[in-house]
Amino acid sequence: MATLLVLSTGFLLQAQDTTLPLPPPAPPAPVQLTPILTAQAAEGREYFYKRHEVVPVGASILRLPILMYHYIRTPPSTLTDMLGYRLSVSPQDFQAQMDWLYANHFHPVTFDQVRAYFSGRVPLPSKPVVITFDDGYADLYTTAFPILHAHDFAAVAYIVSGFVDHGRYVTHDQVLQMDRAGIEIASHTVDHADMARASSGMATYQLEQSKHWLEGLLGHPVVDFAYPSGKYNLQTIQLLGQFGYDTAVVEDGTSMHSRADRYTWGRVRVGGGESLHDFIANLGESMPSVILSSLDVRPS
Repeated sequence: MATLLVLSTGFLLQAQDTTLPLPPPAPPAPVQLTPILTAQAAEGREYFYKRHEVVPVGASILRLPILMYHYIRTPPSTLTDMLGYRLSVSPQDFQAQMDWLYANHFHPVTFDQVRAYFSGRVPLPSKPVVITFDDGYADLYTTAFPILHAHDFAAVAYIVSGFVDHGRYVTHDQVLQMDRAGIEIASHTVDHADMARASSGMATYQLEQSKHWLEGLLGHPVVDFAYPSGKYNLQTIQLLGQFGYDTAVVEDGTSMHSRADRYTWGRVRVGGGESLHDFIANLGESMPSVILSSLDVRPS
């Protein structure tokens, strides 16, 4: 198989008197399409033309919204549990948000893909977004996961390792199932400790043991972390690097990220009562993308 990649900026392909139109500013196609044109060659070969819309490698700063969810459940009353209300998105609202992302051609990615982008190896798909969930509540698996799976969406789940298999949290079997289905599993400490106030010994325990437990369960490295309640200090950052973590997220709301600040990447909170209009506005402007065309030549 021979493959030719061409940057398609005003680029026409013709076969059997068929002209492929220029891509519109926001093409409705996903990043990797099924063949859009086939031409039978006389020598017994077929030509398959595809288009890929991507964020080209090379940017030192990414404009990438990292969405932060907690519960996906019916929010409690604001009169009795304001904090719980703010941390809860109803299943109906979450469904509407994922439907909107899908219909408007956003592409949820994992931090593994972001790493590959910053290393210059692989571009990101157009309109990238990271969907994250904190704490590992049971509704992550029972409610959020089926909706994500129905849209073929990736996500990142920050799991408090010491809470797994306890009451209202996910089980270890559920964590494994999500991992195998493309949900990136990341660390959120052993017991949701305040990392800004933890002693050196306690911080070491929280970072090392949560990572060790999750890696033992999954059978592969766990290198991403979320500070509980967004709290951290310089000691925490130094220990993250020491124990092999590659990124950590906070709660400051920014969507601009670089490799240099990878231990303090901000997130956009999605909480109870947020309208779909506000959800869309909080995504901000997407990174510029380009159209790549590929030509595959195969024996017929």
